[in-house]
This record gives sequence, C-alpha cells and structure tokens, in this order.
Amino acid sequence: MPLPRYTLRQLDAFITAADTLSFTDAGNRLGLTPSAVSQLVGELEAAVGFKLFDRSTRKVALSSAGKEFLASVEMVLRHVQLAETAASDLRNRSAGLVRVAAPMVIASVILPKIIKAYKQTYPKVMVRIRDAAVERLADMVASGEVDLAIGPDRSSGDDVKRTGLFESPWVLWCSAEHPLARKRVLHWNDLRNQALVAAGRDHERSIEHMHVSLPDDERIAPIDVVDNISTALGIAAEGLAVTLSPAYVGAWAKRMGLSMRRIIEPEVMRQVCLYQPTRRVNSPAAEGFAAYLANWSEYGIGAYVIR
Repeated sequence: MPLPRYTLRQLDAFITAADTLSFTDAGNRLGLTPSAVSQLVGELEAAVGFKLFDRSTRKVALSSAGKEFLASVEMVLRHVQLAETAASDLRNRSAGLVRVAAPMVIASVILPKIIKAYKQTYPKVMVRIRDAAVERLADMVASGEVDLAIGPDRSSGDDVKRTGLFESPWVLWCSAEHPLARKRVLHWNDLRNQALVAAGRDHERSIEHMHVSLPDDERIAPIDVVDNISTALGIAAEGLAVTLSPAYVGAWAKRMGLSMRRIIEPEVMRQVCLYQPTRRVNSPAAEGFAAYLANWSEYGIGAYVIR
C-alpha cells in the first residue's frame, strides 16, 4: 500500500482548526494566516477524498467524516512527537544502551556507583556491565561486543584507543595480626621472604616488573597465583599470606578486615584506562557516558585512589 500524500503540516493544521473551530484562531496558534490554514486543510481534504469541515461565512465545524478521522490523526501526531522526543534524547546523549566491560573489582565496586550518579542526570540511559578478564577488554571493544571498557593499562592495538582515567598505587594487604601490619609504611625489601599470593597473571607480571633489575635472590616472587583478587584477599585475611593490589580494591579488602600498607621507594602506580573503538562510531549514549567517565575520573576518584 503506497504511503499517503498528506504532510505533517497539513495534519497539524487540521487538528488545530478542529480544536479552535476557527481558521483565524488556528492561524494565530500556528503562526500562519487564516488563508494558509484554510489552504493546508483544503490540500488534506483533497488527499483524503472527503470534507473535513462544514464551512459557513460565520464559522467552521467538523464534518461527520472529519470527526471520525480526527482520532487517527491525533494518534499519528502523538507517535511523531514520541519519535521526535526519542531523536532528541539520542541527539543529546540522554537515552540509549551502553555496554561497558570491566574486571571484577571495577565492575562490582566502582562502576555501579558511577552509573547510579549518571542516571540521576540521564535516567533514560541504560548502562549494562559486563565483567571480564583484563586480557579480554580490548578485544571486546574491537569486536563490538561492548561499547566501552575500563581496566588496567594494556596494549590495545590499532582498533582500540585507550585513555588514562586515573592512577592508583600498588599496596600490600595483610591481616591485622601479621607482622607487616605493625609497620606504617613498607619498603619493597620488607616483602622479601614473605609468603605472597598474587591474583591473576596480570598481577603476577606487575610484581615481576617492579624489581626486574634486581638480582635473582632479591626479586619478589609470589608463592602462588590465584585467578581472582577476592581469593587472594581471603587468603590474606586468614593470615596465610599477604597480597598486593591497586589501592582501589579497598572496598573489598576492608570488608574482610585487612590492613593496608603503602609500599615506597619506589611507589608503583597502576593506571586504569578507558578503551574505545577507533574503527566504528559509538552511539551518542556511549559517547556521553565516556565523556562522563573522563570528568568523573578527574573529580570523583578520591574514594578509590589513596594518595
């Protein structure tokens, strides 16, 4: 069935004239002359094939066909207005779906707080979290599986750009009864001969790189490597070992009663980055959330970064 030939301007003129029962009043409301309103209504009548108004020299009134047609026109214009609202929301980054990947700690502790604050301003934006291994973040963005990713600074290739969001110092977590808990600040040589558990290959590599230039007998090496930081923290909470992580895991560690100690000379920082695609254009909603993340990292990161 071919599309009808009448226009939105004609439908708007018809509804306004039906509401005012006056071409003059309709013209005042629409910013048109009475003759322009009459012409638009006449064009619509010619398109539909029946009279919409009964006209006299003194007034206009809806015809019986016009009354029946009015409800359909009102429905059409309501849907048009909804479409315009949706387009405006998308244009202004205030609606849509955003998929964000992040490793477990960021996905469970940091991102939910950011999303809650973001939805106070943009309630129509739906942000969905995908928890993922650090090694998969860049690939998920490149493949389009997610729109954005947040995680430790890792090589991302040409398909993905990474932007630094914040830095967090590597710290030691131990039980309150552990001998290292008595020290206010630690040096790296304090960790020699200590039972150390690392969480994930990413953490293990970071530990190795901290003192890569030291002789073999002075390097710090974990006695065990577990997959998840929650496991490493649990082991440390029972006093079986100590563990290292960026300070932003504190929301988990402190719930387990762990003590945090900074390690200096040197203080090693973990940079957390935002990953975005370079070979496709993200939705306005994703671009808006990415911009919010950049601002949040500047002003809202204090609760997660210990300086």
